[in-house]
Amino acid sequence: MTRHAVATSDAAADFPIENLPFGVVRLPDGDRRVVVRIEDRVLDLAAAGIAPELTAATSLDPLLASGRGSEVRERAGEVLLRRTNHLVPVDEVEVRLPFSVGDFVDFYSSLHHATNVGRILRPASEPLLPNWRQLPVGYHSRAGTVVVSGTPVRRPLGLIGSPDGPAELAPTRALDFELEVGFVVAGPPTTTVAPDDAARHVFGAVLVNDWSARDIQALEYQPLGPFLGKSFATTISPWVVTLDALRPYLVPPPVQEPPPAPHLRATQPWGIDLDLTVTLNECAVTTTNFAGMYWTFAQQLAHLTSNGATTRAGDLFASGTVSGPTRSEWGSLIELSWGGAEPLALPDGTVRTYLEDGDTVTMRGSCGGHGRPRIGFGEVRGTILPAEER
Repeated sequence: MTRHAVATSDAAADFPIENLPFGVVRLPDGDRRVVVRIEDRVLDLAAAGIAPELTAATSLDPLLASGRGSEVRERAGEVLLRRTNHLVPVDEVEVRLPFSVGDFVDFYSSLHHATNVGRILRPASEPLLPNWRQLPVGYHSRAGTVVVSGTPVRRPLGLIGSPDGPAELAPTRALDFELEVGFVVAGPPTTTVAPDDAARHVFGAVLVNDWSARDIQALEYQPLGPFLGKSFATTISPWVVTLDALRPYLVPPPVQEPPPAPHLRATQPWGIDLDLTVTLNECAVTTTNFAGMYWTFAQQLAHLTSNGATTRAGDLFASGTVSGPTRSEWGSLIELSWGGAEPLALPDGTVRTYLEDGDTVTMRGSCGGHGRPRIGFGEVRGTILPAEER
């Protein structure tokens, strides 16, 4: 857990009244409360008399299950237009993990990222496997290691292969970040969700850093996919930006060729015009946009429920690494250093292939600006700690 302080000018830009994302904080008196963020302050919803049967809880879980997020957010906006009591400066509170993560599913939905990784790992083959354009490729990961921004990340140990002998348990030497956007499910359990019904089941979105140990992953991922190389930590931002706030920034996604199967087809625009950045030790390394993702979050939700699987409030599904067509838009170090073969030179004069102990990765995102309300996500930040000795 961490204190979350943002300069007033940045906060006012990222969290105007058009945004009002939800979060959970520990107040100065020690109580945990459901809040909405407004500029550089938070509104204690229960103290303000807004749906206390839901918001007096210590997490967003009851609100997510109720399906009343839009109603509560609208009432919060009305209260903020009339009065300013029950507001607490954000630098006086401690942000918490905002909800209990149910199932966590990670997808692989950027055409540019999948193509880059295919070229790095399978240089003699086609970079995209035949199924990639037919469905949103994904896997189930570990919900219990999802943590809130600011939580340190311990370098994991795992079996690492060697050309000279058997694999050995050792700290990863190829620790990576992955720039992603995650979506939070709300409402009663449901199944077989059509893409155009996504708004009925998605509460909002968070930024996600799905940390990866590439050398651990390399030994284990065939034939069943990622496991210990991904499950040691996933960091999310503390503010859940509602789909209501994002609606003005929904855009058509890229054209899909061949056309997807009928149950994955949508008529509404489910791409999001969301600018994303990554800094490594406050050096800018990535600037990209979420609108270029090949598979949308609506299609991802439709796919993961198409076999009869049932959602529950608090489920989290992530987009997969967000990468654009040029090097400055790539959302992971495996791409930026081309698998370690081309070390990345940072503006501060240091060089990286993968993350070193003490490195801090910070991801930020926002929609709008330039005359439109800026809908900010804040940041997701993590610092690497050394591996535990055994």
